[in-house]
Amino acid sequence: MSPPSATAPAQAINPDTTVGTVRLTVTDLDRSRAFYEHAVGLRALELADGTLALGTGGGRPLVALRGDPAAPVPGPRATGLYHLAILVPTRRDLAAAVTRLVRGGGPLHGASDHLVSEAVYLSDPDGNGIEIYRDRPRERWPRAGDALQMATLPLDLRGLLAELSDPDTPERLAPTGTRIGHVHLQVAELHETEEFYRGVLGFEVMVRSYPGALFVAAGGYHHHIGLNTWHSAGASPPPPGSVGLRSFEIELPDEHELVALLERVQAAGIEIERTESGALVRDPSGNGIILGMRLPGHARSAPTAR
Repeated sequence: MSPPSATAPAQAINPDTTVGTVRLTVTDLDRSRAFYEHAVGLRALELADGTLALGTGGGRPLVALRGDPAAPVPGPRATGLYHLAILVPTRRDLAAAVTRLVRGGGPLHGASDHLVSEAVYLSDPDGNGIEIYRDRPRERWPRAGDALQMATLPLDLRGLLAELSDPDTPERLAPTGTRIGHVHLQVAELHETEEFYRGVLGFEVMVRSYPGALFVAAGGYHHHIGLNTWHSAGASPPPPGSVGLRSFEIELPDEHELVALLERVQAAGIEIERTESGALVRDPSGNGIILGMRLPGHARSAPTAR
């Protein structure tokens, strides 16, 4: 495919589109359960098919884990998950998440101020990357003309922890309203990837100023999907059943919008696999995407006031 010539898609995806459950393969389900419960603060529910669903109670899970002790471990250059990103409602909730992580055995790998958000980074026991972040209000997101500005600056951890009246007493559970804010993927190259996410699915390119990366979104969000070639340029997908990303959900607000998106996918000649979870498609780097509908009552959260 030739590289697209414009940032805006020819046919935009619905602005209320969000990211849903991220499905992962792990090697030790009990070990991963303990991590996501104690370090991240999610509640676990064992499903009939052996999958472990993790969320905050009610609605679809944030993360769904399938255990396979024999799953091959992909190399660092393989395409797949760079990180999944858990969005908490407030800055105080992010401060509480940091204390929970430290006391729950989840050492931080990084902490950044991205201008539009504040974030901390870690990995689960299998090395699956995780970001936990809070958004600044949209009216405070910096712009240069029409272009959204993002950066990677040091996070003021001291100021963040000052949000807590008692940082020595961590809150055990992630708060209601916590959800998957975005996913960040390793891809083989960016031009064909942009044609898929922008040209076919209809996401808008929000930021292209990072070398080797692209950030796309619906409805003016800073990004629902991050895409980079920092370690994976020219790489192949990992072997089927590998540790890491199985799929992530793109959730449309209603059936009409979902049907319209599926028609665009079919018109582009992209294979659609019907699964129990929804319509599975794969991007040019083999990353699995479930196209489905958001559950009633789970609308996109508004930006916080802090």
